[in-house]
Amino acid sequence: MKLKICGMHHNPTEVAQLQPDYLGFIFWAPSSRYFEGAIPQLPKSIKIVGVFVDAAVEEVLEKVNQYGLDAVQLHGKESPEYCLELKENFLSFRAQSRKKKVVPLDGVSTALDLTNLEIIKVFSVKDDFDFSVLKDYENVCDFFLFDTKGKLPGGNGYTFDWGILENYPSNKPFFLSGGIGPESLEKLKEFRNSPASKYCYAIDVNSRFETEPGRKDITVLKVFQESLSKF
Repeated sequence: MKLKICGMHHNPTEVAQLQPDYLGFIFWAPSSRYFEGAIPQLPKSIKIVGVFVDAAVEEVLEKVNQYGLDAVQLHGKESPEYCLELKENFLSFRAQSRKKKVVPLDGVSTALDLTNLEIIKVFSVKDDFDFSVLKDYENVCDFFLFDTKGKLPGGNGYTFDWGILENYPSNKPFFLSGGIGPESLEKLKEFRNSPASKYCYAIDVNSRFETEPGRKDITVLKVFQESLSKF
């Protein structure tokens, strides 16, 4: 399973040295991990994810352009039509932007060479979940992400019953999120060996690995990552 570390803010360069598969930057202003400024230069092996909540398509594409995002994570009530519009608009945007010189916030001119924009649609889970809602998203998203339903769109710090994923009706890969922390390793190992994990593509972690909102504990993350890689 791949690893996504979300809520980047204060120390993304140090986190990037761990070589996770994805780093997530939150572009939802009410979040305590809201990101603005310049993303430091990161290894090309790491995919940069922008996290949005019911943002206008134009705003999302603006951030894709500004930050060179590889993926967008949709945490709101975005419809299948919205996801399709985002995909179609990105294709047009890509055609216009390929090899175009852009100057990001760090002032370094780079050549855009965007090949694909991954769309990760988030679904909040509580005690149960109606998997039928996934059907209309099948052809307009690249991944699903299952998070714990709470007061906020993500970052609530506690888990849902992963056992319900045994009823997952799709073969689309998904991210597992919601309150996963250093103490979750044994539970994750059990999950990894269960039918529920068949299409689990990545583990998504955030607040349980922080010393403050947006500042990750590198030592704890490293131990977790090394343990996860042994499953």
